[in-house]
Amino acid sequence: MLFNSFEFIFVFLPITFIVYFLLNKNKLVFFSKAWILLASLFFYGYWNIVYLPIIILSLLFNFYIGQLLSKEKISFLSKKQLLFLGITANIALLGYFKYADFFIDNYNLFFDSDVLNINILLPLAISFFTFQQIAYLVDSYKQETREQDIISYAVFVTFFPQLIAGPIVHHREMMPQFDSKKEKFIKHRNIILGLFIFSIGLFKKVVLADTFSIWANAGFDINQSLSFFEAWATSLSYTFQLYFDFSGYADMAIGSALLFNIKIPINFNSPYKAKNIQDFWRRWHMTLGRFLMDYIYSIRRKQIWWVCNLSQYFDYIYNCRHLAWGRVDIYFLGRFAWCCFNFI
Repeated sequence: MLFNSFEFIFVFLPITFIVYFLLNKNKLVFFSKAWILLASLFFYGYWNIVYLPIIILSLLFNFYIGQLLSKEKISFLSKKQLLFLGITANIALLGYFKYADFFIDNYNLFFDSDVLNINILLPLAISFFTFQQIAYLVDSYKQETREQDIISYAVFVTFFPQLIAGPIVHHREMMPQFDSKKEKFIKHRNIILGLFIFSIGLFKKVVLADTFSIWANAGFDINQSLSFFEAWATSLSYTFQLYFDFSGYADMAIGSALLFNIKIPINFNSPYKAKNIQDFWRRWHMTLGRFLMDYIYSIRRKQIWWVCNLSQYFDYIYNCRHLAWGRVDIYFLGRFAWCCFNFI
């Protein structure tokens, strides 16, 4: 289910909103939280129910590991070993679904073999909920998480506005909002602001991004015969398509979350107004940059270049025009695993 679909705007969002606040109005706080969880899982499974067990098993696994890490002492493993196990499992899950066919293709290319592709359909939002849960595990290891029940944790991971395309949210900024009693009632100011921000994002996606995508796709389809100016027009069209698509979804996420009195961080801050490349990456996909800074740079700052921000192009390596980005991503995914290994 897409944010710009009729099903989301006119059916899913209104029903979820009404039931959530009706339950809160009757002081059924636990059931309102459970309702948001069920609605978010339905939202995720609407795309392909086959992959619904993956996110459920992932959050159950990470919740259990996080609970163990938050204890003072565990008997069967050291806490460092347990953290390594948790991070490795998350990276292995992400790597399998994202890169299995990519490695097979390159193996066949370099060794002139004919190993068949697995043809895995990438689970929706796997990067986002994986990164969020890795951060949770690291903070649990550092004793920086509060004890939470499984429902609260599951809502933090699956909350539908940020689930599909980010932003990457942090447990410290999300869980307290769902527990706050003053956020359980309808706030007309948040409804107005939420609808306004959602409308801006919808305009970016439907009018701007989708229009630029027509021009970009038309150019890439005949890329061998493009003139100099046509090639530039195609490249710029794809550049703006990517930005308006990403930032449009981020705005719609912020707006729809605000309807529920939940504030999630902005993800794009006019990156094309940047004065230099460093400023650009500070403005583009800001929550991923925050994740990299807090959970990678801080581990081994001297070992990782600022260009590590390129790893936010994880989701684009499956198209040949993104092949160079993909190779950089694989390198930095390996660096991430190496940093985690050195950290523990």
